Amino acid sequence: MCSECHCSKVSFAIELNLQFLTIYLLSGVMAGQRSIIGMIFKNFIQSFKPRQTKGNYTGTDYFGNKYYEIPADPSVGKRKSSRWFEPKETDAFDQEIPAEWEAWLRGRRKDPPSEEELLKNLAVMEMKKKNAQRIAEEQTGFKSVESGLQQTRKAEFPTYEEYEYTPGQKPQKKK
Repeated sequence: MCSECHCSKVSFAIELNLQFLTIYLLSGVMAGQRSIIGMIFKNFIQSFKPRQTKGNYTGTDYFGNKYYEIPADPSVGKRKSSRWFEPKETDAFDQEIPAEWEAWLRGRRKDPPSEEELLKNLAVMEMKKKNAQRIAEEQTGFKSVESGLQQTRKAEFPTYEEYEYTPGQKPQKKK
Protein backbone atom coordinates (compact mmCIF):
# COMPACT_ATOMS: atom_id res chain seq x y z
CA MET A 1 0.00 0.00 0.00
CA CYS A 2 1.48 3.32 -1.00
CA SER A 3 1.81 6.15 1.50
CA GLU A 4 -0.02 8.67 -0.75
CA CYS A 5 -3.11 6.49 -0.91
CA HIS A 6 -3.02 5.98 2.85
CA CYS A 7 -2.69 9.75 3.48
CA SER A 8 -5.61 10.60 1.24
CA LYS A 9 -7.79 8.00 2.99
CA VAL A 10 -6.83 9.39 6.40
CA SER A 11 -7.49 12.99 5.38
CA PHE A 12 -10.85 11.95 3.87
CA ALA A 13 -11.75 10.16 7.09
CA ILE A 14 -10.77 13.18 9.20
CA GLU A 15 -12.78 15.49 6.96
CA LEU A 16 -15.79 13.16 7.11
CA ASN A 17 -15.52 12.95 10.92
CA LEU A 18 -15.29 16.77 11.19
CA GLN A 19 -18.38 17.18 9.02
CA PHE A 20 -20.25 14.59 11.10
CA LEU A 21 -19.11 16.22 14.35
CA THR A 22 -20.15 19.64 13.07
CA ILE A 23 -23.61 18.42 12.09
CA TYR A 24 -24.01 16.54 15.37
CA LEU A 25 -22.93 19.44 17.57
CA LEU A 26 -24.81 22.10 15.65
CA SER A 27 -27.99 20.03 15.44
CA GLY A 28 -28.52 20.63 19.16
CA VAL A 29 -28.12 24.38 18.60
CA MET A 30 -30.53 24.27 15.64
CA ALA A 31 -33.14 22.34 17.64
CA GLY A 32 -33.17 25.04 20.33
CA GLN A 33 -30.89 23.23 22.77
CA ARG A 34 -27.91 25.13 24.05
CA SER A 35 -24.80 23.06 24.06
CA ILE A 36 -21.66 24.70 25.39
CA ILE A 37 -19.46 22.38 23.36
CA GLY A 38 -21.55 23.16 20.27
CA MET A 39 -21.22 26.91 20.82
CA ILE A 40 -17.47 26.64 21.39
CA PHE A 41 -17.07 24.54 18.27
CA LYS A 42 -19.24 26.95 16.22
CA ASN A 43 -17.18 29.94 17.38
CA PHE A 44 -13.97 28.06 16.62
CA ILE A 45 -15.12 27.31 13.06
CA GLN A 46 -16.29 30.90 12.54
CA SER A 47 -12.91 32.23 13.68
CA PHE A 48 -11.39 30.90 10.45
CA LYS A 49 -13.79 32.82 8.21
CA PRO A 50 -12.28 35.92 6.61
CA ARG A 51 -13.14 39.27 8.17
CA GLN A 52 -13.38 42.71 6.70
CA THR A 53 -10.22 44.66 7.51
CA LYS A 54 -10.57 47.63 5.18
CA GLY A 55 -13.28 50.16 5.95
CA ASN A 56 -16.02 51.46 3.70
CA TYR A 57 -15.59 55.12 2.73
CA THR A 58 -18.39 57.12 4.39
CA GLY A 59 -17.69 60.78 3.67
CA THR A 60 -15.52 63.88 3.93
CA ASP A 61 -15.88 67.03 6.03
CA TYR A 62 -15.08 70.62 5.07
CA PHE A 63 -11.62 70.31 6.70
CA GLY A 64 -10.68 67.51 4.28
CA ASN A 65 -10.81 64.61 6.77
CA LYS A 66 -12.02 61.27 5.36
CA TYR A 67 -14.28 59.00 7.41
CA TYR A 68 -14.51 55.20 7.25
CA GLU A 69 -16.62 52.45 8.82
CA ILE A 70 -16.63 48.68 9.13
CA PRO A 71 -20.29 47.81 9.85
CA ALA A 72 -21.34 45.57 12.72
CA ASP A 73 -21.79 41.89 11.92
CA PRO A 74 -23.53 40.02 14.76
CA SER A 75 -23.16 36.67 12.95
CA VAL A 76 -19.43 36.72 13.71
CA GLY A 77 -19.79 38.27 17.16
CA LYS A 78 -19.10 41.90 16.20
CA ARG A 79 -21.84 43.96 17.84
CA LYS A 80 -20.48 47.48 17.26
CA SER A 81 -19.30 49.02 14.06
CA SER A 82 -15.74 50.35 13.85
CA ARG A 83 -15.48 53.99 12.81
CA TRP A 84 -12.42 56.19 12.28
CA PHE A 85 -11.11 59.09 10.26
CA GLU A 86 -7.99 59.86 8.31
CA PRO A 87 -6.90 63.49 8.66
CA LYS A 88 -6.01 65.58 5.64
CA GLU A 89 -2.49 66.02 6.98
CA THR A 90 -0.79 62.81 8.05
CA ASP A 91 -0.28 62.41 11.82
CA ALA A 92 -2.53 65.38 12.61
CA PHE A 93 -5.07 63.54 14.76
CA ASP A 94 -5.34 66.42 17.23
CA GLN A 95 -7.04 68.71 14.74
CA GLU A 96 -10.59 70.00 14.90
CA ILE A 97 -13.43 67.92 13.47
CA PRO A 98 -17.07 69.00 13.07
CA ALA A 99 -19.47 68.12 15.89
CA GLU A 100 -21.70 66.11 13.54
CA TRP A 101 -18.84 63.83 12.50
CA GLU A 102 -17.61 63.49 16.08
CA ALA A 103 -21.08 62.36 17.18
CA TRP A 104 -21.07 59.76 14.37
CA LEU A 105 -17.57 58.55 15.29
CA ARG A 106 -18.52 58.09 18.96
CA GLY A 107 -21.72 56.24 18.05
CA ARG A 108 -24.10 58.96 19.29
CA ARG A 109 -25.78 59.04 15.89
CA LYS A 110 -26.55 56.11 13.63
CA ASP A 111 -26.18 57.71 10.19
CA PRO A 112 -23.32 59.94 9.03
CA PRO A 113 -24.13 63.63 8.49
CA SER A 114 -25.25 64.78 5.07
CA GLU A 115 -23.55 67.53 3.03
CA GLU A 116 -26.58 69.81 3.46
CA GLU A 117 -26.51 69.41 7.23
CA LEU A 118 -22.78 70.15 7.37
CA LEU A 119 -23.08 73.27 5.18
CA LYS A 120 -26.08 74.56 7.16
CA ASN A 121 -24.28 74.14 10.48
CA LEU A 122 -21.11 75.70 9.05
CA ALA A 123 -23.13 78.79 8.05
CA VAL A 124 -24.64 78.99 11.55
CA MET A 125 -21.16 78.68 13.09
CA GLU A 126 -19.80 81.52 10.93
CA MET A 127 -22.80 83.71 11.83
CA LYS A 128 -22.21 83.06 15.55
CA LYS A 129 -18.53 84.00 15.21
CA LYS A 130 -19.44 87.29 13.52
CA ASN A 131 -22.09 88.10 16.13
CA ALA A 132 -19.71 87.27 19.00
CA GLN A 133 -17.04 89.51 17.48
CA ARG A 134 -19.54 92.36 17.02
CA ILE A 135 -20.74 92.07 20.63
CA ALA A 136 -17.16 91.95 21.94
CA GLU A 137 -16.32 95.10 19.98
CA GLU A 138 -19.35 96.90 21.40
CA GLN A 139 -18.63 95.89 25.00
CA THR A 140 -14.87 96.38 25.14
CA GLY A 141 -14.32 99.08 22.60
CA PHE A 142 -11.62 97.05 20.90
CA LYS A 143 -11.83 96.10 17.26
CA SER A 144 -9.91 92.99 16.25
CA VAL A 145 -7.64 93.30 13.25
CA GLU A 146 -5.29 90.69 11.72
CA SER A 147 -2.28 92.51 13.22
CA GLY A 148 -3.80 92.48 16.71
CA LEU A 149 -6.22 94.49 18.77
CA GLN A 150 -6.82 98.11 17.96
CA GLN A 151 -8.57 100.41 20.39
CA THR A 152 -11.46 102.36 18.84
CA ARG A 153 -12.54 104.24 21.97
CA LYS A 154 -11.30 104.54 25.49
CA ALA A 155 -12.77 101.92 27.76
CA GLU A 156 -14.37 103.62 30.75
CA PHE A 157 -14.61 101.75 33.97
CA PRO A 158 -17.50 102.48 36.31
CA THR A 159 -16.80 104.21 39.59
CA TYR A 160 -18.86 103.75 42.72
CA GLU A 161 -18.91 106.01 45.78
CA GLU A 162 -19.05 103.16 48.29
CA TYR A 163 -15.80 101.52 47.08
CA GLU A 164 -12.27 102.67 47.82
CA TYR A 165 -9.76 102.43 44.99
CA THR A 166 -6.79 102.96 47.23
CA PRO A 167 -7.16 101.68 50.76
CA GLY A 168 -7.83 104.54 53.16
CA GLN A 169 -8.71 107.10 50.47
CA LYS A 170 -12.16 108.05 49.40
CA PRO A 171 -12.79 108.21 45.62
CA GLN A 172 -12.85 111.65 44.06
CA LYS A 173 -16.25 112.79 42.99
CA LYS A 174 -16.83 113.54 39.33
CA LYS A 175 -17.49 117.14 38.40
